[in-house]
Amino acid sequence: MFKWEKLGKIFDPRDLKNESWMQEFAQSPSVLIYDRHVRVYFCSRPAPSPDGQYQSFISYIDLDRKNLLTVVGICKEPVLRLGGCGTFDEFGTNPVSVIRHEDEVRAYYAGWSRCESVPFNGSIGLAISRDNGTSFSRLGDGPILSFSPDEPFLIGSPRVRKYDNMWYLWYVAGREWLRTEGRPEPIYKIRMATSIDGINWTKLGKDLLKSRLGINECQACADVTFRDGKYHMFFSYRHSHNYKSKEGGYRIGYASSVDMTSWDRCDEIAGMNVSKSGWDSQMVNYPHLFELDGETYMIYQGNEMGRAGIGLARLASPQDWSGI
Repeated sequence: MFKWEKLGKIFDPRDLKNESWMQEFAQSPSVLIYDRHVRVYFCSRPAPSPDGQYQSFISYIDLDRKNLLTVVGICKEPVLRLGGCGTFDEFGTNPVSVIRHEDEVRAYYAGWSRCESVPFNGSIGLAISRDNGTSFSRLGDGPILSFSPDEPFLIGSPRVRKYDNMWYLWYVAGREWLRTEGRPEPIYKIRMATSIDGINWTKLGKDLLKSRLGINECQACADVTFRDGKYHMFFSYRHSHNYKSKEGGYRIGYASSVDMTSWDRCDEIAGMNVSKSGWDSQMVNYPHLFELDGETYMIYQGNEMGRAGIGLARLASPQDWSGI
């Protein structure tokens, strides 16, 4: 079983004392390592419009590399503007996954579009930074991964990695919309695509994980790392109803694979659960793993889908993952 030592919450926009465009939410953290600091990209929201509609923007904070609980910098404005009228990312960018490639920093993100019969839809876009991750520009006005006959809506929640010169993108695809007493709610599952250039993608075309909470389980944000001869996936899963509560909210699961196409799910050994009280006492979700100076860390979002901020945990054991 993995054992994670929770180090605490590191950022919540609601705690900012000075005026900021960020008002609520720190979602979908993704990390880049620099010489003196660790940059955490995430998605945050200004105050909602008078009709209650939110927009979401990509932002970042910088953490002291020698003390990851210390914030040493906060971006003053979003790193990427929203798309133009009618584009797939006109109303929001969330979640996000950031990776270095040669002299670029690439941000893979889900773009929001609003709909009439359902609240929203999404596709995955790519933005590129050529100033070391300070600002980003779109590859184009359209997405790099979108709908297809067997994935008819809601393509999002990207996490990207490179292994052996091949790009891998884990994402979610919508399966159906459930009619509820309130607004329709989507059901989505984790899938994978591969690429030789990180731009043109080939979909695997199947769900990667078996459901544990019934056929209407929602899965999201699969982050995959390679350790000791095996691929290890940490991901989020939740019920389709009452998911904003402690009982139905997101938890962090775990699966392993030797080929990245067939996965053995074993949530019991993930080692990350809700706290007894505080900012992550109702849900833990959207994990991202990174290694720094000989340690393995997990950064994740807390209650209310990240409205309560993002926090950090350090892997206490095992150091050898071969027996997992």
